[in-house]
Amino acid sequence: MYSQRMLYIAYQYTKDSFHAEDVVQEAFLKAYKKIDSVDDTGKIGAWLSAITARTAIDFLRLEKRKGCILLDSTVLEPMAGHAVNGENIEEEVCVRLFQEEVDRTVENLSVESQQVLILKIQYGLKEAEIANILNLKSGTVKTRLYRARKQLKRCLTRTG
Repeated sequence: MYSQRMLYIAYQYTKDSFHAEDVVQEAFLKAYKKIDSVDDTGKIGAWLSAITARTAIDFLRLEKRKGCILLDSTVLEPMAGHAVNGENIEEEVCVRLFQEEVDRTVENLSVESQQVLILKIQYGLKEAEIANILNLKSGTVKTRLYRARKQLKRCLTRTG
């Protein structure tokens, strides 16, 4: 009943149908183990969506630690265009180094801050979509985003 919704959420994170299927399978296993903790059966869809989103985030972190980078056309096309000019390559390296610094800094933030930042910035989701995935109110998501950005900025200005 919920598998297509979960597959869609997982694919939004992984950008790969095979990885998305793995994430959904793992999410179903986690849900099965904790099914007795659900009080309101009317919210199972939202509960499964949150588990799927968190499982996908965990999967991406694991892939990142392994050194695997998931590349899609939005990453490959700009790289192909920059290969012509040496100045663009230097600029690309600077951007990538800064992105790595941001990623390291985000890893030091709270889990709540990480979740909303990753969903908003990396995956381009709207506050309402993030609220739905994380089973939160839209106002809570906006507050967490504000605080996470403020904390990230503070950390980056200290190191930079």
